[in-house]
Amino acid sequence: QVQLVESGGGLVQAGGSLRLSCAASGSIFSMPAVGWYHQASGKSPELVGFMVGDGSTRYEDSVKGRFSISRDNAKNTVYLQMNSLKPEDTGVYYCNPWPRGPSDYWGQGTQVTVSS
Repeated sequence: QVQLVESGGGLVQAGGSLRLSCAASGSIFSMPAVGWYHQASGKSPELVGFMVGDGSTRYEDSVKGRFSISRDNAKNTVYLQMNSLKPEDTGVYYCNPWPRGPSDYWGQGTQVTVSS
């Protein structure tokens, strides 16, 4: 099973940008799609968006036009570019296969804090 490790989080002011990285231990093409998930404090992780093997992407309405997913095939890394950040974007971000299966597990994630 491919392991995924998130990085790139931090503290940013509202309106700022961050780029998160998701490094895979193996080929990212071993998964049908790679998703980014957001877990706000006290809530379960929710899908933000995902990228399919052919490079197409889908996003939740709350981040459309602000977030974008890209990848570097040579580095087996998927990125989440987050622009125009809002305080409600605060939380832990995870990457995981999409759709998630029973054997998939959450890694450590990366914390994003957006100050108002």
